[in-house]
Amino acid sequence: MELTLFITGIIAFVFAKTSKFLKKKNILIKDNIFPLWNASFAVIAGTLVIYILNFMAKNGVEGGISAKMFSLIVTVSIAAAIYNFTSAKKSKEKKKEKIFAFNLDWAETVYFAAFFAAFVMFFFIQAFKIPSASMHNTLLEGDNLFVNKITYGIRLPFSDKRFFKFNDIKRGDVIVFRFPADSKQQINCGESQYGRDFVKRVIGMPGDTVEIKNKQVFINGKLADTQPYEVYADIERTERDLPFTKEEYQRLWENRELEHKLGIYLREYFGPVVVPQGHYLGVGDNRDFSCDSRFWGPIPEQNIKGKAWFIHWPFKRMGFIK
Repeated sequence: MELTLFITGIIAFVFAKTSKFLKKKNILIKDNIFPLWNASFAVIAGTLVIYILNFMAKNGVEGGISAKMFSLIVTVSIAAAIYNFTSAKKSKEKKKEKIFAFNLDWAETVYFAAFFAAFVMFFFIQAFKIPSASMHNTLLEGDNLFVNKITYGIRLPFSDKRFFKFNDIKRGDVIVFRFPADSKQQINCGESQYGRDFVKRVIGMPGDTVEIKNKQVFINGKLADTQPYEVYADIERTERDLPFTKEEYQRLWENRELEHKLGIYLREYFGPVVVPQGHYLGVGDNRDFSCDSRFWGPIPEQNIKGKAWFIHWPFKRMGFIK
């Protein structure tokens, strides 16, 4: 979302600076230029609204764009562009100055707000809405929360490097991360997850050997205490012999191909696997209804955006996340 806001800010910034340049060069005041410029303001505004809503829709955020909403925005933008063109065509010098000041003020407000919001979301706090039931009962579908992006270190733009780390990632942390897919062609849990943000709980640290069987998690051969937050459905579980060596199983898991071989069986019995260095194993608290590391492999550290921190809505669920 921060990249979307940044691009929005760039477009508004370019419009504002170009407008000032054209006015300074006395190009904008020409009768055949000013109406087109005024009409372009409505077109750009409508395009930005569609761009942001389309991004939200693709990433599963409620309030994204629908076909009706798209048609409405296009219709309003076209109508506004025609109105702006005709009104600017008839405008006198004083009226043109008011129109110019209005459009410029909106463009500057948009790019300042977009840049500021992108800066805050990139470095410090990101808003996130829970899209599914995979983290019941810790996080419920529809919960709105803030992600603390600074706790694991400040990430440099266009880089995976982090500085000023306040806390290390720990077992039990609820993290938000970019799904580990290299392309849109990679299919996991029934569809492409490319570019989406996920939220899961860390149970496997780099170097850990992790195994899950009969509702129990074993870390390095010892039973792990995950009872305070995990939830299982009341289903029959049957262990079976697998046609893989440990090495083949590990390779399939790291290459994100294991679910294509074993499917839903992985919710019942998983592992053992060794979490690679620089990676983590994350699962949903609602174990039988979660698309997580059991199915699509380890989470690269550079994909981790931050720690799920605070539920701010709905009001009755407001509080820090454990």
